[in-house]
Amino acid sequence: MNIYVGNLPFSSAGADLEELFGEYGQVDSASVISDRETGRSRGFGFVEMANDDEARKAIEELDGADFDGRNLRVNEARPRR
Repeated sequence: MNIYVGNLPFSSAGADLEELFGEYGQVDSASVISDRETGRSRGFGFVEMANDDEARKAIEELDGADFDGRNLRVNEARPRR
């Protein structure tokens, strides 16, 4: 399942997401989206988890959770158009 993670601190990296979501199960990939021109984080990212049950538990527990002083927005990612 692909998971959207928003309201990230700008200092966050993919490794931080992998560690955070790894507490709930196997993380296949984790990335923070950065601005193409500046290279600075845009404050959101995506996590891919193989097991849907583990992914749903992570979404349920991490949505609204405090992460480095910011309340995360976590939900299932919508397909790209």
